Amino acid sequence: MIKELDTIVLTKDLAEYGLKKGDIGSVVHSYKDNKAFEIEFITGQGGTVAVVTLKVDDVRSMQDKEILHVRKLQAA
Repeated sequence: MIKELDTIVLTKDLAEYGLKKGDIGSVVHSYKDNKAFEIEFITGQGGTVAVVTLKVDDVRSMQDKEILHVRKLQAA
């Protein structure tokens, strides 16, 4: 179950924010029954890229044995 402050993985591209499937975010708010979440996506230096409301199907929990990856953010 995903909860506030969890690190999540985006399961689809969000072109309007320059985000891609696999990008990592943090849950800053969980809505009723965990059906939607406010997710903050940041740069490697801590700058906020976007805070987006996403449904449970748009994100997933981090898994064991996954490794983080860095990519250059493209302008939205």
